[in-house]
Amino acid sequence: MSMATSAFIFTLFGFLLGMLPFSLWLANWSAGADLRQVGDGNPGATNAWRTGGWRAGLPAYLLDISKAALPVGLAYYIFGLRGYQLIPVALAPTLGHIFSPLLGGRGGKGLATILGVWIGISLLELPAVILSGLLLFRFLIQGDAWVILFTELWTLAYLLALHPNPVWILLFILHILLMAWTHRQGFLTAPILRRQ
Repeated sequence: MSMATSAFIFTLFGFLLGMLPFSLWLANWSAGADLRQVGDGNPGATNAWRTGGWRAGLPAYLLDISKAALPVGLAYYIFGLRGYQLIPVALAPTLGHIFSPLLGGRGGKGLATILGVWIGISLLELPAVILSGLLLFRFLIQGDAWVILFTELWTLAYLLALHPNPVWILLFILHILLMAWTHRQGFLTAPILRRQ
């Protein structure tokens, strides 16, 4: 099988897995709630946790991470996709999640799937950097969107310093753009960075 064929197959596989709205299903099963009608209306794992508690939220996070880690990890480690062919494969689960056809193109915000993508590529290294950034900036910055933006910049700086792989850097910049898009309302509603 050629690299181009492998990339196409895993891109399609990743998108199909990504579009599955596990959080929506789990919240409906555990709390009888439609996530699109509660909280911020986001059918993602965080809203599933807020709505259905850990019984919905924990498996929602794990499934959203896994639906990205599985196709990307298989493509990267088993089929050896390491060059620019990896880019569409690594974007597909998050695009499927954010623009899920099963939800009329209005899916979750994609943070858990991005974490899953980087587990599929770097195992625990980059997810540890991302999670440490989230914890650090949660205490320093007000507003989820700003916390995520600063975490992304923190992680990008780490990549530039320790892994100046152009494929990884391009992929991470594309993930930053996706996060900026899905969290765009947060930049408007919480413009003050530092907590009072």
